[in-house]
Amino acid sequence: KNPDENYVITLLKVELDPKAVKEAKYQHSKKNYTKKDKKKLKNELFKEAAATVAAESSTGTWTKVYDGVDSGIPLAMKKRAMAFDLDYEKKMFKVAYPVELFELNNIPGLLAGVVGNIAGMKMVSAMRVYDIRFPRKMIKAFPGPKYGVEGVRKMLKKPKQCLVATVPKPKIGRTDKEQASLAEVLFTSGKGTYDGIKDDENLTHLEFNDFYKRAKLVLKEQDKAEKKTGNKKFYLCNLTHSSIDEMLKRADFIKKHNGKFMMMDVVTTGMTAVYTMRKKNPGLAIHAHRAMHGFMTRDNSPGIHGKGKLYGFSVSMIVLAKLFRLMGVDSLHGGSPLAKMEDYDEAKYIQKVLQHKNLEKDKKIPSLGQKWYDIKPVWHTASGGLHPGDIEAVLDELGNDILIQCGGGLLGHPQGVEAGVMAIEEAREIYFQNVPLRKFVKDNPETPLAKAVDHWGYGPKIIY
Repeated sequence: KNPDENYVITLLKVELDPKAVKEAKYQHSKKNYTKKDKKKLKNELFKEAAATVAAESSTGTWTKVYDGVDSGIPLAMKKRAMAFDLDYEKKMFKVAYPVELFELNNIPGLLAGVVGNIAGMKMVSAMRVYDIRFPRKMIKAFPGPKYGVEGVRKMLKKPKQCLVATVPKPKIGRTDKEQASLAEVLFTSGKGTYDGIKDDENLTHLEFNDFYKRAKLVLKEQDKAEKKTGNKKFYLCNLTHSSIDEMLKRADFIKKHNGKFMMMDVVTTGMTAVYTMRKKNPGLAIHAHRAMHGFMTRDNSPGIHGKGKLYGFSVSMIVLAKLFRLMGVDSLHGGSPLAKMEDYDEAKYIQKVLQHKNLEKDKKIPSLGQKWYDIKPVWHTASGGLHPGDIEAVLDELGNDILIQCGGGLLGHPQGVEAGVMAIEEAREIYFQNVPLRKFVKDNPETPLAKAVDHWGYGPKIIY
């Protein structure tokens, strides 16, 4: 009853370990089990696995323990998690945890419970955590984004349309001065409408590219370009570090030099770092880069969407997207249905996770939905092999509240960087004028956009 009031709910799929199945067959063979009982036996093992997940991640123990006076057993029994909605064909199930099992605003504590030890169970050979649904009390315990979609639009004086930005290529190689020079070109080429420049995930504070010098020089170009073009600009400045104190120092430096965003590698810095930076934020929007997420979220098994077998252990990007929205990032890399490394259906659903207020379950993706109450929507950053020929399709799929990041898809333009800027300007402009991309290219074959399409085509560049 009242799941959004009383429970944290997770959605999982498991595969039974063949050794466990074989051992169970042997044990039951002593009880005159026939071949007809094979399916029943597997169902019983699956039910046991689901129950063990619920027990191991809440109040259970592997063996009977002292249950006398002051043992805690009566309360543990009352507050135990329960597996339910078991799907015996797909080997999927949900677990409901009484919200009292968790400190409301403690994400590391929550994860230590619901996914902490369950992947170590020997009776399962594979497992995926597809989704988590938070109750109202837990949602209300977090601030969510400081700015979100509307706050960033107000900051940039951009009431509609998508945002565009470019990460320097190569990722590592430009000096701080060279990056500032690129920023000047991006900010002022063409009609001067290009929005932003972004550090890549592994560009921090290097011998040849000093964080403080880079931030100061690029933000100086930002200020100059805003005066020259009359359009607001932004720099997604990567302050990732092992030390929270150093990250806060870098955030203050960005703010002091008129920066609007900080950028964090949110997976590598961790949940505590994300929440601390949100709570002690000096007034910057938080751009969340998800470097390393693939080692947790990627699963090439046939059973990735529920049907078929799983081959490994993973947590979906849907789970991470919910956690980061809850803790308060303003922009998060969620992939793109057209990007070089993404799952089509999951990327589309992640956009809904980040932006819908009352998120419904999806028919194609194993999911639980979510009521977000007062938590603001987050910018969905689409990136990975995108170029001007993709912009129409990406906007059709993901809507206007997205940041489209083109790195090589701008800097690799056959006519140079300035032409790359103009090609993206043209692609965005004609989209919001309802001019079909193919028609524009046919009617204007000498434009930078047409040259970009001639070079890259209309679809994504898949990286194998």
